[in-house]
Amino acid sequence: MKDDSSPIQSAAETIRVDENDLARKRKDELVSLLSSLKGQKHLVIVQSYPDPDAISTGLAHKIIAEQFGIEVDIVYAGVISHPENIALVKVLGIDLRKWDTDFDLKPYQAVIFVDNQGTTVGPIIDAVQALRIPELIVVDHHELQSRLKPQFIDIRKVGATATIYTSYLREGIIHLERTRTDHMKAATALMHGIKTDTNGFIRAGSEDFMAASFLSRFVDNDLLAQITSQSRSKQTMGIIEEALANRTIKESYSISGIGYVRCEERDAIPQAADFLLTEENIHTAIVFGVIITSDQEETIVGSMRTSRITIDPDEFLKGVFGKDTSGRYFGGGKKAAGGFEIPVGFLSGGSDKEFREMKWKLYKAQITQKILNKIGAIDDDEKDSEK
Repeated sequence: MKDDSSPIQSAAETIRVDENDLARKRKDELVSLLSSLKGQKHLVIVQSYPDPDAISTGLAHKIIAEQFGIEVDIVYAGVISHPENIALVKVLGIDLRKWDTDFDLKPYQAVIFVDNQGTTVGPIIDAVQALRIPELIVVDHHELQSRLKPQFIDIRKVGATATIYTSYLREGIIHLERTRTDHMKAATALMHGIKTDTNGFIRAGSEDFMAASFLSRFVDNDLLAQITSQSRSKQTMGIIEEALANRTIKESYSISGIGYVRCEERDAIPQAADFLLTEENIHTAIVFGVIITSDQEETIVGSMRTSRITIDPDEFLKGVFGKDTSGRYFGGGKKAAGGFEIPVGFLSGGSDKEFREMKWKLYKAQITQKILNKIGAIDDDEKDSEK
């Protein structure tokens, strides 16, 4: 009988088989590891300002680990401020613990990192490493970093870390049941995580679509609609307006510094970058500002979004901002999106308005110039000074 399959179809089937084999292998490795740790208590560490991908994978790991007799707490060091993220936590009743200096790490036998590799979790990582708590697991979809030395690592180039955790569920790491409330909540959260990290599936790949298809049998669509129907706050709209008014456009890049931003409004920065990317003839948007924490520490925080497939945000931001003295990169990313954090250090603080404005003028000029140098453009202010 004649084989009518094309070479392209055969190649696609081969890739699909390879992906399934990888998912099964990783699931088996994780099962073997978790099975040996019954009775332990683990800490899942998510990024300081957790997004739906981080929150959902933290929840998924907790539910999976509990099936192996392991108690899990999920912790973050910053603020949950995006309306949809607040709704995700409240609507699904997800228990996230806020880190502070009084947080007792002694009960934990191991730590797990999901949707991060220890570089965006704030002071938790230093405290964990100071106590030498074993770094057990890293599951992430960002480019490989070198901060951690876990026993199990699963990093894949997929749209979301939620896609990786869904692959474990598809491979039967636990048996999902639609009638179980905790399973339904995990599936709903994971679906939201995939949806947001792939920009509503616009940037999704085959693995992301297969994950969503699997989860659809367990998702509570009414709860998901409730989570995703949140409006932008007035403060967020103000920051987006500020980004639009202060943008510099060069070579189809839109670059905008928005000044000092309250910690509670940090999530407005990536939303502003998303908005600037929608402007005609813009393929890449970068928005940055200074975040002030409750203890008056200042950090320059930025987000990058791009629609150009030839631009790698991880490579771009690492090239622009480089590393700190310990060898950690200030920026990084994934397909179509990235971010950076640069501690201000001893220049932090000072409530005098004139002093702040002077500092911001310096920060903005330095960040903008570094980006322009990367893309080979010249700042208008610098061009005027040369005349």
